This record gives sequence, C-alpha cells and structure tokens, in this order.
Amino acid sequence: MELPVKDLEGNVLRTIEVSDAVFGALFRPALVHQIMVGHLANRRVGTHSTKTRAEVRGGGRKPWRQKGTGRARQGSIRSPQWRGGGVTMGPKPRDYSQRLPKKMRHVAIRAMLAQRVREDALTVVEEFALQAPKTHEMIRLLGVMGIARKCLVVSGDAHPELGRACRNLPRVKSLPAATINTIDILNHDHLLLSVSAVRRIEELWAEERPRHPLRRVGAIVSAEEPTVAVEDAGEEAE
Repeated sequence: MELPVKDLEGNVLRTIEVSDAVFGALFRPALVHQIMVGHLANRRVGTHSTKTRAEVRGGGRKPWRQKGTGRARQGSIRSPQWRGGGVTMGPKPRDYSQRLPKKMRHVAIRAMLAQRVREDALTVVEEFALQAPKTHEMIRLLGVMGIARKCLVVSGDAHPELGRACRNLPRVKSLPAATINTIDILNHDHLLLSVSAVRRIEELWAEERPRHPLRRVGAIVSAEEPTVAVEDAGEEAE
C-alpha cells in the first residue's frame, strides 16, 4: 500500500510504501469495542462508597413501641426508608479494571489505523518543522491540510514544540507514535502523521514478536548424568 506524503504547504511531494499488516488490516468492530470498554473501565478509580443501615450513625433505640400507636412498626430511624437512613445495595469500593492482552490491543490499533485510511481520514506529512511552537502555526497547518474536524497529531518521537503548538486547541491532541491507543484514535476524526511516525508505528505493530518458551533448568536430564552423580556421591562417602 502507498500513501501520499505532503509538505507543510499541502503539496504532494512523493508517495511512501507502508505495511499492509498495519494500514491494510481488517476492521474488527467487536474487538475495537471490547478494547474501548476496557480502556474506559481501567480509568475508573472505584472509590465510591455508601453506608448501610449498620454503618449510619444513630438509630439504636426503637422510635416507638411496636403496637398501639396506629403507625407502622419501626425498629430504627436509620432504616433505608427513613431520611438519613442507610442505603440499600448501594455502591461500595471495587476494582473495575479489565485485562487487555497486548495482542488484542495491537490488533485494535491496526484495525483503527486501517479504517482511517479507508475513510480518507489519514494525512502524512514529511515532518513537523513549524516556524515556532505557536498555536497559530498549528491552526495554519490544519487549514492548509483541509482538516476541520478533531485531529490527532502523531510524531515519531516526543516533540515538545509540537505539543506546545497543539495544547491550546481543544479539538487537537499531540502524541508520540509509541503512546497512541484505540481510545485516542476513536476520539479524533482525523490523523495527521509524520513519516517518522509511520515508520515507528510499523516498527511497533507491523507484526507480533514470537514468544519464546521459558527453559526450565534441570527439566531435561540425560540418562548418564544421574549415574555420574551417584558415583560421585559414593566417592565422597568413602
């Protein structure tokens, strides 16, 4: 697959060959949704807490006698039906985190990058050589590129000047290529990448690295080794 590369004036300079494994991957909506839900769940702190009737202060004495008053029987003024009483089945501190395997996260990122290419919502520039780390420079660049929607600006490495140019724009976010995730791509309608960012993305997610099985020491022992060990033990005993 080839993508056009533009300069900061919006002119097409050349085309670059990109990996089909990343920018031509299949779109998997169910997997992307699962990763999105997992990312949002992992952001939850889970410190919410309400008090039950056993934890609310007061209510130790029966408010009135059981019979003869004409009113409904009550055992405590801190029962859930009373104002100021305990909460029935209210939230308690809990852990909302979900396990998101690395391979699933990588597949979701590849699926979203390829989907942005199919939607013609991905632009590649040669490099982010801004004249100054100013907001108006980024506004000018986005206008030249014809980007009017929420945009995710991705550089190859950490780019502090680019970050300063984007931080005052509420619809623009700047990230290095190694830190992009499914949520950021979903939250922004357009991607603006440098050539170095494209190469860094291919380096990270073009293919999965094989996992090497752990070698257990002493798991495989030849037939001669136990005999030698026994003979040595006998010699030491003598």
